[in-house]
Amino acid sequence: MTPDQIEQTLQKLAEGFRTWPRAPILHWPDEEGLDYEEIFFPSEDGIPLEGWFIPRPGSDKIIIANHPRWFNRAGLPSHLEPWKSFGASAGNDFEVNFVPDYKILHDAGYNVLAYDLRNFGQSGAANGGVFSAGRYESRDVIGSLNYVRRRADTRDMTIGLFSRCVGCNATMFAMTRRPQAFDGVRCMVAPQPLSSGAALRRALERFEIPAHYIEDLNERIRLQTSFTIDQFSPVPWARSMTIPTFLYQVRDDLYTTPDDIQAMYNNMPVADKELHWIEGTTRRWDGYTYFQREPAQMLEWFARFIA
Repeated sequence: MTPDQIEQTLQKLAEGFRTWPRAPILHWPDEEGLDYEEIFFPSEDGIPLEGWFIPRPGSDKIIIANHPRWFNRAGLPSHLEPWKSFGASAGNDFEVNFVPDYKILHDAGYNVLAYDLRNFGQSGAANGGVFSAGRYESRDVIGSLNYVRRRADTRDMTIGLFSRCVGCNATMFAMTRRPQAFDGVRCMVAPQPLSSGAALRRALERFEIPAHYIEDLNERIRLQTSFTIDQFSPVPWARSMTIPTFLYQVRDDLYTTPDDIQAMYNNMPVADKELHWIEGTTRRWDGYTYFQREPAQMLEWFARFIA
């Protein structure tokens, strides 16, 4: 790359923490034969959040689903532009539909609440549009817990979390800030939490930009968001985990390195934790669709702790 091309790429990466095309909701629960209610509720700081409540009649158990960056509660149309360009360079140019996940959970005996984090899907804009890798988004996790506990037909339900990528980051930061909010939450299944620093260093590798430019990129991100790359890492937040957690990750994911998720796992002070590696692929999106292909381990985890 020429110096001008490097500068343009670094600036585009930094601006991606503030501006991106929202993905539309292209799939709905009734495609899988699921009854559902369109819901809305406030985040911890009042931002309006949009979602679905998928009831399982006769069940007193509920799973709250938190989605990854760029995605929404329905998934990501990454087979279409402009969303295809987000991950195409790493082979992630196929659609991810999360509605089958909710069907699996429903059929396993769970009510499901799935919603859009701030600045994604149909939820409200907030914080100047800044994506904070879990910091601001942690307020939405708290909001979803508050909603379940205040709603008449869910307030007495046993809660589990299905927190993907930034949804897991946000959950860990919420637990760092507000541990009491997780009293009674039984467990979490967490696909592919991610440190921005790890992802950005891999991005520089893919673009063949020398590694020392990470400092330049760090300053550009700070000017866009007020935060440094290190302040977007969930590795230290993992020390606040208090609930049984099942992590899983594509081992050879081109967006990160195994060391990043291993560090989170090592920092979790809970006795009941597991880390499962997905082998044979480099595509991060294969981790997001893994539950649809191989749900047994995750369903066993939920069943073990949500009695």
